[in-house]
Amino acid sequence: MTQAHLFAIGVLLAWLAGVRVYLTVFGIGLAGLLGWIDLPGSLQATESPWVLGVSGALAATEFFADKIPGVDSVWDLLHTLLRVPVGAFLAASTMSPDGHLNAAMLATGAGVALASHALKAGPRALLNASPEPLTNWTASIGEDVTVLGGLALAFTHPWLALALVVAIGVSVALLVWWVWRRLFRRRPRTATP
Repeated sequence: MTQAHLFAIGVLLAWLAGVRVYLTVFGIGLAGLLGWIDLPGSLQATESPWVLGVSGALAATEFFADKIPGVDSVWDLLHTLLRVPVGAFLAASTMSPDGHLNAAMLATGAGVALASHALKAGPRALLNASPEPLTNWTASIGEDVTVLGGLALAFTHPWLALALVVAIGVSVALLVWWVWRRLFRRRPRTATP
């Protein structure tokens, strides 16, 4: 693969880690272990049975925790400290053939993971205000499908996957901005005599 393809894959993995960190790590490791993709040397640790077992168990836990209103927001808050560094590591590892992590790629991965995490956590906090769980479940399942689809496309069609991720990110950001403006726009003051 070219450096440009590796860069696209690294950015995608960082973005996916910002949404579902455990599922991303588990998916990378499983794809490498089954021989579906050739992982760079720095990412081959994800093929370890220990990493696969722990990330798989945590992905299953996250799958259920993310469906419960309120619990999902606490989960997101606690995982802010994990998703960003893992996203940075995944992005830099993708570009590192010899195991030396590039500081610029670490920063890029961290920024992308933080942005996708914020775009995930913000709307989910707004959804928790709704009285029924259906919107929460729909959003959570949508995130699961997005990560699985993103992983499937990341190594086969990285530019298409990157374009879809950017389109989804911009759409969610615009939707959140629109909802925010509708909910919190200033009301005109009435004149008091």
